[in-house]
Amino acid sequence: MKTDPVIIERTFSVSANKVWEALTDANKMKEWYFNIENFKPEIGFKFQFLAGSENKNYLHICKVTEAEEGKKLTYTWNYDNYEGNSSVTFELFEAGTGTRVKLTHSGLETFPSKDDVNFSKESFTTGWKEIIGTNLKIFLEK
Repeated sequence: MKTDPVIIERTFSVSANKVWEALTDANKMKEWYFNIENFKPEIGFKFQFLAGSENKNYLHICKVTEAEEGKKLTYTWNYDNYEGNSSVTFELFEAGTGTRVKLTHSGLETFPSKDDVNFSKESFTTGWKEIIGTNLKIFLEK
């Protein structure tokens, strides 16, 4: 059964360049996103990181599939030792003097959500709302 993607949109009162740097600079990503050792917004670049719930961490395995500087970044979002194949896309749009960010996480139905509540659409929605709506907002507006 196909699940609708998680879509989170927020507008920030900063330039698209500042948002792009937050999305693609590993040192900045560590401040609001995940502890990613190295990152390059280049098609084919592979990266991984550990993250999860209070009870369990998951090794995330990702690969950049689209990168249009200042506009769009897409990468696969998979988990080591779990079935499933999803994709995360960040799109940036001018919004007056600020930038609107649209995050889309698709392919969630491929994860074993019946076996692990952390793979449910609700869990992803809650997580992305915090990451984009709170963590990124605080980082960009400091």
